[in-house]
Amino acid sequence: MKPPLFLLGLTGGIGSGKSTASAMLAERGAAVIDADAISRSTTAAGGSAVPAIAAAFGCGLIGSDGALDRDAMRALVFQDAGCRTRLEAIIHPLVAQEIERQIAQAVAQGSALIVFDVPLLIEAGARWRARVDRVLVIDCDRATQIKRVQARSRLSLGEIERIVQTQATRAERLSAADIVVTNGADMTLYMLQQQIQMLTTSLGL
Repeated sequence: MKPPLFLLGLTGGIGSGKSTASAMLAERGAAVIDADAISRSTTAAGGSAVPAIAAAFGCGLIGSDGALDRDAMRALVFQDAGCRTRLEAIIHPLVAQEIERQIAQAVAQGSALIVFDVPLLIEAGARWRARVDRVLVIDCDRATQIKRVQARSRLSLGEIERIVQTQATRAERLSAADIVVTNGADMTLYMLQQQIQMLTTSLGL
């Protein structure tokens, strides 16, 4: 008998390995809805949010390729929290619309597990907590987060630390978690995969 549909919220701080875990869940048959990827698509060249961003912030925030200049916008929102609020008011409704479309598609395809990959799930408070059956946190220590981001990006240490500070603390994420997958510096990809396999098996995949 086919297991009932299960809705899983997936989150973790920058550099935690959340995206790797998300890919592993997809390999195990989960339908993954990546809120961050959807958000990025709205601000890419031709994205649905670009005209409204240009109108609200000026064409200087739009690069020559027609996409949002993410570095310039990042600098702006760090300086002015009001700019972040204005940007989110443009992007969030568009993201929500696409998420609903992908949910309907996953249900129509008979998915048993839908994973909502949401970097700021904890920060969003009750909005996401209310719509999922369980919250899965990919957990690692702050030093490991920073080291991983330094290895994969051009961001300075100061920029990385500012991003970490804007996110929920490790304690806040663990407090909100129903399920914790550990992915610290001593964990290998194989060990992470084993944890994901055990989880999906327990959910009937």
